[in-house]
Amino acid sequence: MTMITVGGMIGLGKTTVTNLIRDELDFKPFYESVEDNIMLPYFYKASPEEQLLKRYPFLTQLDFLNSRFKTIKQASREDKTVLDRSIFEDWYFARVNTDIGRISEEEFSIYENLSRNMMEELAEIPRKHPDLMLYLHGSFETVMTRIENRGRDFEQGEELTNYYHRLWSGYDDWVENHYNQSKVMFIDMEKYDLVKYPHHQNVLIQDIKDFMIENDIVTADTFE
Repeated sequence: MTMITVGGMIGLGKTTVTNLIRDELDFKPFYESVEDNIMLPYFYKASPEEQLLKRYPFLTQLDFLNSRFKTIKQASREDKTVLDRSIFEDWYFARVNTDIGRISEEEFSIYENLSRNMMEELAEIPRKHPDLMLYLHGSFETVMTRIENRGRDFEQGEELTNYYHRLWSGYDDWVENHYNQSKVMFIDMEKYDLVKYPHHQNVLIQDIKDFMIENDIVTADTFE
């Protein structure tokens, strides 16, 4: 069994990379449930007063946590899987939203306890931890350009720039110094533009293959 997760900042191309691994390496994909998360538009567009009153950020993170829990259970039944973000990475988003006051410390404690209980319930499943995280990173300017280009209305707006920058500014540090669930391959999205330059797809896939073989995640005959 081999489980890959694709992580990184909003807008950098997680779904595109997930699809590439699905198509080129024959991994079964599991996607982030953006459309199914009914709280997400409120998370982005509600006024600070509405967020404070109705606790949209906390409810959004709980919705994602529930979705990731379901995904891990489903993925554990498959041989080769690729996940568009994972339950472990969601912790970082919840922590950032707590640090900036959108989630209270009490709510974050509830979130952590629930997450811990979910992982304990999965203890009998042999593959709840990924083998590899492909971490997409790039400059803040690239992040903002790609968020704008993909055109989701609820992600747009000058008022969200500070939030995106707060996520972006601590992301590399969290992956390098705090994430310990799997090996990590850092992918510089300044180097790859998989939509604008389709030939970059072949380069990236080969880089991923090489990394997985060199780090004993798979054997060379996996891709033959």
